[in-house]
Amino acid sequence: MAKPESNFDKYIYKLLDEAGIDFDTQGSIIKEVDEALKTASKNGKGNAGYPEVVAKVGEFLLVMEDKADRDKQIMLDDSGEIQMVAEATVNYAVNGAIHYAHHIIKNSSFKKIFAFGNSGDSKHHILQPYFVGESGVKLLPEVETFENFSEDNIDDYYKLEVLEIKPAEEEKAEDILAKAKELHEALRNYGGLGEDEKPLVVSAILLALQENSFSVKQLQGKKGEETNVDDEDYGKTDGELLYNAIETHFGRIRVSPDVKKERVLAQFNLLKMRPLLNEVDDRLGKTPLKYFTEYIDKNIHKAVVSNSAEDYLGRFYGEFVSYSGGDGQALGVVLTPRHITELFTELVHLKSTDTIFDPCCGTGGFLVSAMHKMLSEAKTEAEKKQIKEKQIHGIEIRDDMFAIATTNMILRGDGRSNIECKDFLKQDTNELQAKGLSVGLMNPPYSQAKSKETASLSELSFIRHLLDSLTVGGRVAVIVPVSAMIGKTKEDKAIKKEILKNHTLEGVISLSKETFYGVGTVPCIAVFTTGEKHPVNKKVKFINFEDDGFKVNKHIGLVKTERAKDRKQLLLDCWNDRRTDYPSKFMVETTVEDTDEWLHSFYYYNDEIPSEEDFRNSIADYLTFEFNMITHGRGYLFEAESENSQVVDKDLRSKSSEVEDD
Repeated sequence: MAKPESNFDKYIYKLLDEAGIDFDTQGSIIKEVDEALKTASKNGKGNAGYPEVVAKVGEFLLVMEDKADRDKQIMLDDSGEIQMVAEATVNYAVNGAIHYAHHIIKNSSFKKIFAFGNSGDSKHHILQPYFVGESGVKLLPEVETFENFSEDNIDDYYKLEVLEIKPAEEEKAEDILAKAKELHEALRNYGGLGEDEKPLVVSAILLALQENSFSVKQLQGKKGEETNVDDEDYGKTDGELLYNAIETHFGRIRVSPDVKKERVLAQFNLLKMRPLLNEVDDRLGKTPLKYFTEYIDKNIHKAVVSNSAEDYLGRFYGEFVSYSGGDGQALGVVLTPRHITELFTELVHLKSTDTIFDPCCGTGGFLVSAMHKMLSEAKTEAEKKQIKEKQIHGIEIRDDMFAIATTNMILRGDGRSNIECKDFLKQDTNELQAKGLSVGLMNPPYSQAKSKETASLSELSFIRHLLDSLTVGGRVAVIVPVSAMIGKTKEDKAIKKEILKNHTLEGVISLSKETFYGVGTVPCIAVFTTGEKHPVNKKVKFINFEDDGFKVNKHIGLVKTERAKDRKQLLLDCWNDRRTDYPSKFMVETTVEDTDEWLHSFYYYNDEIPSEEDFRNSIADYLTFEFNMITHGRGYLFEAESENSQVVDKDLRSKSSEVEDD
């Protein structure tokens, strides 16, 4: 007889529906699975036994057992192994799920099963998958959603988490960064280039390779070797040939305005002006520029110009800086990783009709991700053209970064993005508003407000200026150090008050300290709606997303694990109100004051009721501590100083005695 559905069962069904997984309850429509379950009773007597859920996804089965009490999650023996005796399989979620998985494997053709032991309620729960195969059982990371087990994701999840095969994306990243390291050595050893010059040379060569009339064979080879140079270019250095190819390409794709074109070209003058780059190096048998161009053409060009949201030029910039012994932060430069730039587009619900603006665009990471997202949603070529020509705006104060950002957009088929080389804080917000900017994405310079004289350069100053620059009802997402949301200085406190007076704070998401790997900054994301006063009673979302599913690989930095999909899905479900029953340790919704610290840690409260075992352990720890202090001659610490403290002490001891008697 099937047991009635509990609220927790219904919650599990909801998660399966959201992941697009078809499932059966208390049985299976798959004939051989249903036949196997007719003798699968958990007490081992050979009667029928049915798990809460059976689902078929591709070649895999999902089998789930639910318990409303988290203390009934799993039963282990003294050696830490999963117990498979009747008491365990009947009363504990994990043990029961694995029991069913073993039985199905033994009595059907299904040999790959994900067994889930689920316990708790919709707010506080454990969703624990195990992989069960013919060779044994493997513990997998806990999940919050079943996104990884959907039709689209389960094969990749199986390869990564069960077979432990490195994903293609990680291999590609490792390869690209290995090439960056090798190229860095060559740029230094053969070109004598500084850390800021290396990415400019790479950018210039990538642009030259985009020009159809240019060929690597035009550059100087070994002495006496013929080159394919037109008569009009005969006698020109390799630097001049590359520079001319870029200039020709700019004209062909109509880079405008002219002042922008000239400013970018000015950054590439070092190709022509640096003799060392243009003289044949005896070690190479060719000029360094030809060697670099051949290397980039063979190893890097296709990856950088691919239709990807990855900011490879930004990656190269970061790698060159790190290999050169710098930290990239002389002017507060902290490059934003791709998973953050992509998350931004989802937090602000970016649409193909938006006009985006990044006032501190660096190498163009946000612009690349935003354009990639908008183009994927555009339905016609006319819409795509409109996006490229009219709907992407950026400002970058540094000439070299400006050149790299412009290169980034050109390599992606867009030479007409409205990127300008200016000081954002000096721009008139009314003039910016007149451009119809509807979405702002920003990673401002960090830690520049070190004194009263530089207080105007604080992260909050950049945020206020960006909020004031967008149309009413615009959406803004920024990534800043958590200290910016605290507002320690007098100036920052005043800005926070002004922000709530003129704009609306939607939420703040605390991130992992490894987000900017190797930099040492603990960041958070703040999201706002512009031009609308913050309502006094508005509930703001504060999320702890420190556990984001990324891990540090010492060889390549931060890499994505399969848990990242699950964690991101949970974040977006809460952010978009698809999940309203969440633990406070993950999200708190509350009203705010300008004097508050706008961080999850400030508003967090523990909404979990301690179990009897937790209480007993806490009391035991306290009494052990008190006993140790007394035996070491420090009993005076516990002498009652008032009648009230004596009463409290008596109550605690009485409660402890009751627990021990139980």
